[in-house]
Amino acid sequence: MPAFSGNPARTLMVQGTGSDVGKSLLVAGMCRAFMRRGLAVRPFKPQNMSNNAAVTGDGGEIGRAQALQAQAAGVPLSVHMNPVLLKPQSETGAQVVVQGRAEGTAGAGEYHRLKPSLLPRVMDSFRKISAGADLVLVEGAGSPAEVNLRESDIANMGFAEAADVPVVLVGDIERGGVIASMVGTHALLSASEQGRIKGFIVNKFRGDPALFDEAMVLIAERTGWPGFGLVPFFADAARLPKEDAMALDNQTRAIVQGPSAGPPIRIAVPRLARIANFDDLDPLISEDDVAVEIVEAGSALPGDADLIVLPGSKSVLADLEFLKAQGWDVDIQAHVRRGGMVVGLCGGYQMLGRSLSDPHGIEGPAGEAEGLGFFDIKTVIEGEKTLRRAKGVEATTGQPVDGYEMHMGVSRGVSESGKESRHWLVLEDGGEEGSLSDDGRIMGSYLHGIFAADGFRHAFLQSIRRGRQQGPGFGRAVERTLDGLAGHLEEHLDLDGLLGVAQPGRL
Repeated sequence: MPAFSGNPARTLMVQGTGSDVGKSLLVAGMCRAFMRRGLAVRPFKPQNMSNNAAVTGDGGEIGRAQALQAQAAGVPLSVHMNPVLLKPQSETGAQVVVQGRAEGTAGAGEYHRLKPSLLPRVMDSFRKISAGADLVLVEGAGSPAEVNLRESDIANMGFAEAADVPVVLVGDIERGGVIASMVGTHALLSASEQGRIKGFIVNKFRGDPALFDEAMVLIAERTGWPGFGLVPFFADAARLPKEDAMALDNQTRAIVQGPSAGPPIRIAVPRLARIANFDDLDPLISEDDVAVEIVEAGSALPGDADLIVLPGSKSVLADLEFLKAQGWDVDIQAHVRRGGMVVGLCGGYQMLGRSLSDPHGIEGPAGEAEGLGFFDIKTVIEGEKTLRRAKGVEATTGQPVDGYEMHMGVSRGVSESGKESRHWLVLEDGGEEGSLSDDGRIMGSYLHGIFAADGFRHAFLQSIRRGRQQGPGFGRAVERTLDGLAGHLEEHLDLDGLLGVAQPGRL
C-alpha cells in the first residue's frame, strides 16, 4: 500500500450520461493505475443502489463496486466508501443503509424527502475517506441530467457542489447516441454545473478509433469540455465481480464459458426478481470448463444441468413465490430426481427449507409460504440484520472457506426432538453452519463468497469435473484483470490530465 504523502487529498468525481456506462469499472481501473504511480488512493460513492453488497471488516455493508475499487486501490473496506446504499425490495421501496447499517425502508417519495438529512452524513464519510489519502476518486450514480431528481441530490451534482469537487463525464458509445447524450447532458445542466465538468470520456468503443476523431472534436466544440480519451471495450471486465443486475442481461439464456477441451460443467441459475449478491457466481464463471447459464423468467431450468445454484435475494418470500410461478420448483425437484446437485446461498438457502415467513413485513408484505422442502429448517425474517465475516472449513472436504453473512432472518431446525441437521460448514469459532443432504448432493449456506476459496471450489467442482484439470485461482485472476485494466487505461486515457484537474474538496 503506497504511503500517504501528507498533502491534502485531491478529488475527482466520475459521473455518467446514464446508468451502466462503465463508471464503476473506470474508477476501479484508475484506482489501480494511480496506486501503481505511488499515490494513496481511496474510492468513494455518496449514494449507491444495488442488492450486491460486501461486508466490511467492522461488520457494515457497502456496494460491491466500492469493494472492488478498494481492492484495486489496495486498501481495506470501509463503510465510509459508500455512506448511503439503497437495496431495492420492491418496485417502489428499498432498504436504506447509512454508513454501513440498515436504518429502515423507504418508498421513492419518502426517500426523496429523506435525502437532505443524509447529506451531512455523506459529507462526514467523505471527510473520513479523504483523511490519509492523496487522491479520492468519487463515483456518481445514474446521470446528472436527471433534473427531476436534482433537488436535494446527494449522488451527482448535489454532492459535487456541496464538496466543491471537479467532475469528468463518461458516455457509453456501445448503446448508441453518445454524442447526443453528451451534448444533451450539457444542455440540461446549470451554468455552474457545466463549469464543474472539466472534460469527458467516451467508453466501450469498438472498431477503428480514427473514425470517431471528428465526433470527439464535435463534442468538445458543443460543450466546451476537452476529451480525456476514447476507451476501447475491455473484454476482460467480464472476469471482475459485478454490482448491477443489468450486467446479467447479456448472460440470460446464454452460456458464459472460457475455452475448454471438453464438455463443460453446466450450472443453471434462475434469475430471481430480487436477485442479490450474484457475484457469488463469478469464481465459477472464471473456470475454463464451467458454463454458467442465467435462466430468465418464462424459461425452464435446463434438464442437462449438473448443478442448480439458487442465489441470494433481497426479498426472499416474494422471490420464492416468483420461483414457483415460473415452475422452477418443479424443475428443481426433477433435477434432484435425475441425480443433479443444488446449492442454495443465503436467500436461496432459506428457500430450500420447510417454510419461510416474514410476519412483520420486513422485506415486503407480511406472509408465510412453504419452502422447497429439502432441509428440515424453518426460517423467520426477524430481528437485526446479520452482518459478519466468517471463516471455517467445508465439512466433507475439509477445505477452508472464507466469506461473509448478510441477511435478515433466522433458520432453525423443525424438530424439537433432538434430531440434528447435518451441517455443511464448520466455522473457525467452532460453530456449525448451513445444511447438507444425506446424499451430499444438496447444500445450503448463509455464507457469501464461499466459491472464491480456490481449494474448496476446485474440490467441489472436481466431484463433477470427471477428471478435468483444475482452474486458476480466482483471487489471482481478479488481481491480474485489475492490473490489465490499469494498463488499458494508461494507454487510452490522459491520466496525467485527469490528475491535473483533480482538486482538494471542501471538507
